[in-house]
Parts: sequence; C-alpha cells; structure tokens
Amino acid sequence: MREPFASMIVRGEKKWEIRKTNTNIRGEVIILSQGYALGKAKLADVLGPFTVEELLEFKDYHRADEDFLRSYSGGKKLYAWVFEEPEEFEKKVRVKIPRGAQVWVKID
Repeated sequence: MREPFASMIVRGEKKWEIRKTNTNIRGEVIILSQGYALGKAKLADVLGPFTVEELLEFKDYHRADEDFLRSYSGGKKLYAWVFEEPEEFEKKVRVKIPRGAQVWVKID
C-alpha cells in the first residue's frame, strides 16, 4: 500500500482502501508499505462497486480526494475494502517481498 494511506489504516484513521477489484480475502492481514510491515488489520468486507460520485459521499472513510479517485478509476467503478481492528506495530518490520508480488504476499 502506498503512504500515507498504509499508516492511516493501521492507526485507524482510514477505514476503506479503494481498489479496482473485489477480493475474497477476509480476516487479519498485515499492512505492508515500501517493504515494511507497519501493522495489521482485519479485512472485514468489500463494498461496491461504486462510482466516483458515490465514493465522494464517504470521504471520511477512504480519505481519497476527487482527483485521485477520477484518475485511479479510469472511468470504471471502484471497490472499498473495509478494514477493522487496526493495530500499528511499535516498530516497522522489514519484509522480503517475493518477486512479482502485486497485491497479496504470503508471509510465513
């Protein structure tokens, strides 16, 4: 995840992560950014698809501005990945991300 959004999720300041796709993943996930695990949160649900106009009504949840949403969407509908129970790690942890990993990384 890009910053500052990854840190906002683990601190509980951002509840929705806006994505172009749905996911069937649910449960506790580690939030990674720039090769570091920043914390964890429960991926509780996925809502949508939404238009940009619909998402603008929920800015307090996703914290993305209109310009970003329009550019990111490319005119297509977007999904809101709903995070609950965030926990920021006291110290970020370096994570070796496998080559080619895009969205999900399995950490042993």
